[in-house]
Amino acid sequence: MKALLASLLESSLNSLQKLCVTQCYAIKCGYIADVYVSNRILDSYSKFGFLSHAHKLFDEMCQRDSVSWNTMISGYTSCGKLEDAWCLFKSMRRSGSNVDGYSFSRLLKGIAFGKRFDLGQLVHGLVIKRGYECNVYVGSSLVDMYAKCERVEDAYEAFQDISDPNSVSWNALIAGFVQVRDIEMAFWLLSSMEMNDAMIMDGGSFAPLLTLLDDPVLCNLTKQVHAKVLKLGLEDEITICNAMINSYADCGLVLDAKRVFDGLGGLKDLITWNSMLTAFSKHELKESAFELFIEMQRSWIETDVYTYTGILSACSGEEYQFFGESLHGLVIKKGLEQVTSVSNALVSMYIQFPTGAMKGPLSLFESLKSKDLVSWNSILTGLSQNSFSEDAVKFFSYLRSSNIEVDDYAFSAVLRSCSDLATLQLGQQIHALAIKSSFESNEFVTSSLILMYSKCGVIENARKCFEQISSKHSSTIAWNTMILGYAQHGSGQVSLDLFSQMCNQNVKLDHVTFTAILTACSHTGLVEEGLEFLNSMEPVYKIQPRMEHYAAAVDLLGRAGLVKKAKELIESMPLNPDPMVLKIFLGACRACGEIEMATQVANHLLEIEPEDHFTYVLLSHMYSDLKKWEKKARVKKMMKERGVKKVPGWSWIEIKNKVYTFNAEDRSNPLCQEIYLMIEDLNQEMQWLDSDNWFDQASLLGLNHF
Repeated sequence: MKALLASLLESSLNSLQKLCVTQCYAIKCGYIADVYVSNRILDSYSKFGFLSHAHKLFDEMCQRDSVSWNTMISGYTSCGKLEDAWCLFKSMRRSGSNVDGYSFSRLLKGIAFGKRFDLGQLVHGLVIKRGYECNVYVGSSLVDMYAKCERVEDAYEAFQDISDPNSVSWNALIAGFVQVRDIEMAFWLLSSMEMNDAMIMDGGSFAPLLTLLDDPVLCNLTKQVHAKVLKLGLEDEITICNAMINSYADCGLVLDAKRVFDGLGGLKDLITWNSMLTAFSKHELKESAFELFIEMQRSWIETDVYTYTGILSACSGEEYQFFGESLHGLVIKKGLEQVTSVSNALVSMYIQFPTGAMKGPLSLFESLKSKDLVSWNSILTGLSQNSFSEDAVKFFSYLRSSNIEVDDYAFSAVLRSCSDLATLQLGQQIHALAIKSSFESNEFVTSSLILMYSKCGVIENARKCFEQISSKHSSTIAWNTMILGYAQHGSGQVSLDLFSQMCNQNVKLDHVTFTAILTACSHTGLVEEGLEFLNSMEPVYKIQPRMEHYAAAVDLLGRAGLVKKAKELIESMPLNPDPMVLKIFLGACRACGEIEMATQVANHLLEIEPEDHFTYVLLSHMYSDLKKWEKKARVKKMMKERGVKKVPGWSWIEIKNKVYTFNAEDRSNPLCQEIYLMIEDLNQEMQWLDSDNWFDQASLLGLNHF
């Protein structure tokens, strides 16, 4: 009869109805009083999370042994209900039931999961009192508990108390030092484990270590671990391979990650596919990511939330808009549109599309029922990046009124919006909030503060913010922002001095650093210095020049009137010049009166960007300067035929916490008559400057930089 009941329990598994039927059958046959039968039913209830039914049966049991108590404790710890498990453990001790090694190990598992160091110490004391500290199972649980609570010294002491540690004990200790990112100790433990012939190394030994190897400077260590894995014949161990793919990808070795992926053949699980997909997306290998995703669909691989967040992050740019919108449809079909992480990925994707501005992302954001901080930060960043600065400020206030705590990304986004609006007083208020929230030393917030004060014209405050962190953290972002701030204020020499300090203090240089320093040279007329920086980027600093660097160099030469040298630079570029470079060159040609060269560049721009008003307007102004009215009329006619309209440029100024906007020949201000009279007076005062002494006066006033 017991064999029949056991068979029923095996077949019922996670079906609550079948388990209840089995229990009723045991009651009817009178076997429920048998502690073995009751324990089997109790175990089935607990394993599949039916704890209320399990506890009801537990309370009704005439006899209980240590297995009964341990089963209930294990059930509660597995479901994350540590307090209930702790209460049961205390009741077990009071009942006089035998507390054994299994009782301690199951309870310690729950304590480790909950990171309750205080309870762990109490249990450790009881373990010592009962003499179980040398027990390999209890000792391993103690090591795991201390490790997860980040008390690695205590974990190491508990490990040394174990009389004969097994691979579980070693792996738990290694994982603890991995958690606190102590690479040296973690690898020393792995070597010690390897020297112990009795130890069998497995996925638990290598997989945690590989999570530490997430930087290009550690790529050789990743290769050494891979070699060790191959030597031990663990190349088919799925947990190791998944960690290996992530490690190679984090180190920038995507091809090596792909080799590990391909080597698994039919052993791949969903984590393997997702890891490779994320690796491609992270390194902008979009085509490879799309091909892999399509292969998953064709292979009938069951996708999950991580699959969609990974592939959606690869959909940025106009050429991938159709694919991204198709993925959105697939997300809806799968019923994942209300999953917060997927919806966040969709918002980020739509923000990066060139068309539609913020309508799509805002619609997605509003429809999401469960918004988290990432949701708010995504929409704040999108509004800030797409020049919806006033809306970004409003959404920041909405975020503050919610129950979600504001973080450094939210502060950075709203401060960038304050920079674009040049609203100094609002920026100062948010600065005060950042100080109140203890974010004033955060590198992202500080960089945004530097940018905000720089754009608002208060470079002294920008420098004060910079000084707060430069001595404590070598933040590349903060240095770059400060260099650019001085560059835009015409203090190019200060920017150069800061660059020298960066090099002396071994602050990591990046492509933004050189964009900033080239801009500084451009705004200060330091032609030779700027070209030297450009030419030394790759051979000296190992940073390959990008389009923005060449654009800054063309601007540098154009401002100095060296149009022919600018043309030579464009022709020698290893990249095809984009519209940004050509527009800068066109502006330089117009300023220097190079009409023939300007016409050639303008015609090319009109071919590749026929809808952009910039080229038409600049050509029109150039023809006006040269009094070529027919050609100017032809440009205006072309604009009209193509439906291109000039976008007016607006300026604004903040006075007494109020922003005033205006454009050229604006008459909307109620004080416009007084304003224009003042302008006329100023013009009359400047008439005494003739063409000979104007440049001397301009030089004295610092106007020659503009």
